[in-house]
Amino acid sequence: MKSEGEQRAGLLYGIGAYGMWGLVPLFWPLLKPSGAVEILAHRMVWSLAVVAIALLVVRRWAWVRELLAEPRKLGLLVVAATVISVNWGLYIWSVNTGHVVEASLGYFINPLVTIAMGVLLLKERLRPAQWTAVAVGLAAVLVLAIGYGQPPWISLTLAFSFATYGLVKKKVNIGGLESLAAETVILFVPALGYLVWLGVSGDATFGPEGAGHAALLAATGVVTAVPLVCFGAAAIRVPLSTLGLLQYLAPVFQFLLGVLYFHEAMPAERWAGFALVWAALTILTWDALRTARRTRATADALRRAEADAVSKAEAEAAIRAQSPDVATSPAGAGAEAAGRRVESSTSGE
Repeated sequence: MKSEGEQRAGLLYGIGAYGMWGLVPLFWPLLKPSGAVEILAHRMVWSLAVVAIALLVVRRWAWVRELLAEPRKLGLLVVAATVISVNWGLYIWSVNTGHVVEASLGYFINPLVTIAMGVLLLKERLRPAQWTAVAVGLAAVLVLAIGYGQPPWISLTLAFSFATYGLVKKKVNIGGLESLAAETVILFVPALGYLVWLGVSGDATFGPEGAGHAALLAATGVVTAVPLVCFGAAAIRVPLSTLGLLQYLAPVFQFLLGVLYFHEAMPAERWAGFALVWAALTILTWDALRTARRTRATADALRRAEADAVSKAEAEAAIRAQSPDVATSPAGAGAEAAGRRVESSTSGE
C-alpha cells in the first residue's frame, strides 16, 4: 500500500507526463524531412544518452545487477521496449502525415482497452457501469469504422500498444528512470544500426540538413525521456485506474491541436464517433469517482469503529485497575454481565 505522499507525487508525475505528451504534436513536424523511422531511431539513441547522464548524476546503479538476476523482469522490459517502439513510430508517422485527430482517438479509447485487458488477461470483474462504458466504446469504434470505410487502425494500434506498455510497467515495478534506462539499452543497438545504414546509403538527414536540424533530432532524447520517466514514476505509485483517468489530458490537448491548429477535417460521422467515446469516458469517470468515494467512506467507518473499540477497551481496563473488587465480586460480575447483554442488544440495532 503506497503512502499518501507517494500517491500525491505519483499524481503530479502523471499530470506532467500526460501534459507533455498532449503538446508533443507541435514538435514532430519540426523534424521534417526526416521520416518517422529515422526520427524513431534518433529517439532511441538520444534517449539513452539523456538517461545515462541522469543516472550518473543520481549515482543509481545497483538496480542493474538486481535486474540481470531476474530474467522475468528483463523479459517484461523487452516486451515494454517493443510495444513502446511500435507506439512511438506510429504516433510520429500519424502526426507528420495529418492524422493527429485519429491519433488522439487512440489515447481516448486507451482506458477502455485497459479495462478490456483487465477482464481478458487478469480475470477482473467489471461493475455494470464499466460494462456500459465498454459497450458504448465498441459502438463508437463501429461508427468510426463505417465513417472511415475501414476500422480506425491507427487509433486501435496506439490504444492497444500503450495499454500493454502500462500493464507491463505495472508488473515490472521498478523506478521510472531505471525502467527507461533498461528499455533504451534494449533499443539502442538496432536503432544505432539503422542510423549507420542510413548514413552509409546517403539517406540520413542528421548531417546534410544542417546543425539546427541535427540539434532538433538530438532533442528527441529529452522530449522522449522526460515524460516517460514521469510516467514510469507514476505507474508504480498510483493505481492503474488513476493512470487511465489522467490519460484524458493528453488526447484532449492532441484533439484540440488537430482541429484548431492543424485544421484537420471533422465530418459528421467522426463527431458522432468521438461523442460516443466521450460518453463512454464520462460513464467510466463517474463510476470511478463514485467507487472511490464509497471506498473512502467504508475505510473511514472502519477506522472510527476500530478507534471506538480501542477507547472502550482502554476505559474498561482503567475501571478494572481502579476498582478490582467490582469485577471479582458476585454483584460486580452480575453487573458486568448485564452490561454486556445491554451492549449486545444495542449493537444489533
